[in-house]
Amino acid sequence: MAKFPLLRPHILMATIAALSLSACFGSPDVMKRSDAKGSSASTPKRPQMTSAPSFNSPEAQQCAVDLKQAGVKFTPLPNQDHGGGCSSIDAVKLLDIGTPTTNLGAMTCPLARNFAAWAQYAVKPAARKYFGQEVVKIETFGTYSCRNIYGGRSGRLSQHAYSNAVDVSGFVLADGRRIMLDGGWTGDKPSQDFLRALHKSACRRFGTVLSPDYNAAHYNHFHMDMSGAGYCR
Repeated sequence: MAKFPLLRPHILMATIAALSLSACFGSPDVMKRSDAKGSSASTPKRPQMTSAPSFNSPEAQQCAVDLKQAGVKFTPLPNQDHGGGCSSIDAVKLLDIGTPTTNLGAMTCPLARNFAAWAQYAVKPAARKYFGQEVVKIETFGTYSCRNIYGGRSGRLSQHAYSNAVDVSGFVLADGRRIMLDGGWTGDKPSQDFLRALHKSACRRFGTVLSPDYNAAHYNHFHMDMSGAGYCR
């Protein structure tokens, strides 16, 4: 019978801890590649797992701890190269941030952490202030998408191609009213005040925030990502 060398105590403990962390978060979902306009790949490629595991960096590991401490439910996703320059690295799938939210796919952990905090500490209080009721749903156009920047001329990939952006299109109030960026941004005063308060708060939490005032491509949503250093339009 073959003999295996004994693991040193500190290596054995690290191995057990890693397995326990994986079991705690559950099985990851599998992301599918979206078609990219201007992608160098002529035919869609199947997503490829990278050799590095999810939450490989200390920053990502701390981000996971922050989400757990905030009471956010999530599942880590495997690092993936989607082809065409697109990827999902240290990404999560948000399961419960306290407010139902539509169309959330892969998000880098820092983006997920800041989005969950924005929903909790900006969206909820603003709805109570301007409408006297709760937000029961946040509506988005999604997160990961392998594509170039909308409305741009550089041909550069969007932060969506790196799972590092989310587009928020509107909010549903407890009485059923929908406050949408399309119309609400230039609508009645409570809607304008509510949306501009959320825009201002987002600019303090995300690296780049684009509103309907930025360009025609953003007339119906807030684009929020973790790139840049406080670019707010």
